[in-house]
Amino acid sequence: MNIRTFKAALFDLDGVVFDTEPQYSVFWGEQMRHYFPERPGLENVIKGQTLVQIYDKFFPGMKEEQERITAGLDEFEGQMKFEYIAGFPSFIEDLRRNGVRTAVVTSSNKPKMENVYRSHQEFKDLFDLVLTSEDFTKSKPDPECYLIGAAKFGLSPNECFGFEDSFNGLKSVKASGMTVVGLATTNSPEAIREFSDVILSDYVGLDYQRLLSLI
Repeated sequence: MNIRTFKAALFDLDGVVFDTEPQYSVFWGEQMRHYFPERPGLENVIKGQTLVQIYDKFFPGMKEEQERITAGLDEFEGQMKFEYIAGFPSFIEDLRRNGVRTAVVTSSNKPKMENVYRSHQEFKDLFDLVLTSEDFTKSKPDPECYLIGAAKFGLSPNECFGFEDSFNGLKSVKASGMTVVGLATTNSPEAIREFSDVILSDYVGLDYQRLLSLI
């Protein structure tokens, strides 16, 4: 990739910007052990899936259970700690100094983002655009969300990098035609290798020039 063609970086939220996946594993571990005690480890199976996808697969037509889980999840997210993946703030600030547009592309909803903004008043200043589940009609691994993000910037996908950690997210970026940066925060480097152009464990020591050198 020519330096001049790298114009935007689009980031998933959980496991990419914030180290929240271990917290979600606790929540979903409790839910799955309650509803499916005979199937241990389901919290690992559902990583990277949207709430709608989880309900459609594991709780189809179970309106009362879905409402109970949703209420519990809303309460849980209201108390979550949003800690940045190591090195993220300095990395994204360096991207912006180099003229790279930045966006969040997440399956999280607007109420959750309000929790993020309360925890990090600087968050909005790090991004030119924040897209949430309300902005999309299709869920990852469909590329719609990333294509919308590129279009909002008036860019083609080959001018953008997409940062993801989950299998569905990585597949979404890849299908969009963007350069795929995989974060080995939720899955191992070996597991995400086939879906990624670059693999990172975190952002420590990473900047604009270093990222380009890895492509």
